Amino acid sequence: MPRFASNLTMMYNEHAFLDRFAAAAADGFKAVEYLFPYDFAAAELKARLDAHGLTQALFNAPPGDWAAGERGIASLPGREDEFRRSVDTALEYASVLGNDKLHVMAGLIRPEQSRELHRDVYLRNLDHAAQAARAQGVTVVIEPINTRDIPGFFLNRQDDAQTICQEVGAPNLKVQFDCYHCQIVEGDLAVKLKRDMASIGHIQIAGVPERHEPDIGELNYPYLFELIDALGYDGWIGCEYRPRAGTSAGLGWLKPYL
Repeated sequence: MPRFASNLTMMYNEHAFLDRFAAAAADGFKAVEYLFPYDFAAAELKARLDAHGLTQALFNAPPGDWAAGERGIASLPGREDEFRRSVDTALEYASVLGNDKLHVMAGLIRPEQSRELHRDVYLRNLDHAAQAARAQGVTVVIEPINTRDIPGFFLNRQDDAQTICQEVGAPNLKVQFDCYHCQIVEGDLAVKLKRDMASIGHIQIAGVPERHEPDIGELNYPYLFELIDALGYDGWIGCEYRPRAGTSAGLGWLKPYL
């Protein structure tokens, strides 16, 4: 049976952020994820998790200047020291919140910039992050993101992400398989899940193309959930979608899995 984590960045926006934990638990979620925890003290977030019996599934390392448009710094030349500090910060939060998965965003690349240089920086930074996280029992995940939602994002394809993980060679470096992004860029999700499952560290879902509930759009999620189960995935599946209306009202798709 698949296990679902509510993404509190996108879901339950009817509530203030700290109130979303209670709302998710009331709807039957047993875990949560979100983009970033850093606006709050780790102890405050941990108290919300504990009060509502929730597991922290995942969050992202600091992404650089998000408000200015940055979307990660792991592949950015000249930002290596900042990246290392961001990993330290993220692992400090993970030690309190208890999650064993940490997403590091690759960042943006402009057409005139050297992809080879960015890739070299990316691999070295990922090796450092994986080594730092390994001592804490944390798996680092990297996510291919479609260039419609984030134009210029460095990592877009599943096969590229898998190759990068293989080249780094760290056992706790894996791919975050976001079904929404993969469908937009490549499609053929079932074949890729079968091919890559051993190296997939986290899965996320959303309807395609509008990024609403997973029962809206072109993907057959009941089939994919059965396949993911059959392939032996036992991690959380993050619900990283924007509800079309009220979050709770749109959870009819979830009922069979509770």
